[in-house]
Amino acid sequence: MRFRATVENVAIFCRIIQAVEKLQRKCIIKFTENEMHIICNDDANEGGIQVWSVVKVDSIFTNYRIQSNANNQITVALSTEALLSSLRSSSTSASSTAAASSILPAYDADELVMKLAKKNDQAVLSFEMFGVSRSGRKVRVTHDVRIEVMRPAEVEKLREPLCPEPDVHILLPPLQKLRTIVERLRPLSDVLALRANNSGKLQMAISTDSVKVETQWIGCANPSLRQAQVEEEENAEVEPTEKPDPETVFSVLVSVRSFLKFLNSHVVSTTTIACICQKHCAILYVYIGEVADAGGVLTFYIPSVIED
Repeated sequence: MRFRATVENVAIFCRIIQAVEKLQRKCIIKFTENEMHIICNDDANEGGIQVWSVVKVDSIFTNYRIQSNANNQITVALSTEALLSSLRSSSTSASSTAAASSILPAYDADELVMKLAKKNDQAVLSFEMFGVSRSGRKVRVTHDVRIEVMRPAEVEKLREPLCPEPDVHILLPPLQKLRTIVERLRPLSDVLALRANNSGKLQMAISTDSVKVETQWIGCANPSLRQAQVEEEENAEVEPTEKPDPETVFSVLVSVRSFLKFLNSHVVSTTTIACICQKHCAILYVYIGEVADAGGVLTFYIPSVIED
């Protein structure tokens, strides 16, 4: 089992891990020949929120080499905090905050190499940084992140949540702006209503015995995530189906705290599409880069809250 790669885009890798670090203390990373999958599916996770992300190898890594007896796939479980710390320590450019930058070492890495290793009978993901200090001296720094290498039988049990076909897809406003609004709603209610229709209307609302607040956007785009699939099947004989009324509003109730954890992905988001499965769940696709040429996508599953 061998794995080695140069982390070319440290900032993006750091932001992806930053987006999931608030969600779960540990995550699963599955490396394949062409993709990196980052999974947060711990049942103990508050609110039941899960993340299943797919990132193209060439959007982050160069000199990428992987070899294993499991179809050249390696799956590991590791601490998100430790991984984030290792990435941040490689360069001030990997941090988006002044506070984080102030505690970083006084050097910038010219090269960051990530590789699988074993030290003192413990499997680790080793990060080797080569660079120049502020005083002009060459430096080499190594950070080791303890990992658990998962067996193929364990990996086979990993299953993405099964959800019904979404009732509506809608393009969300910038997540940073949504985060500001939801932060203000948080002290008022534990439950947030997410509503949308197929004519570009999006609503976020809370309702309690003492207060009701609703925020609305109009003119949002309603993209079709199944467009490619439809084009592939256009030559097949498909019975016509009646299109739903575009003004019909579909809704789902979600935990405010879970939704705020999803909004932490604003650090990496350029485009985010929300899918509502009426009274079942919200599925949120956070694209890394523009949708047409995305380097990957983080998929958040937030289950509905069942009110008494």
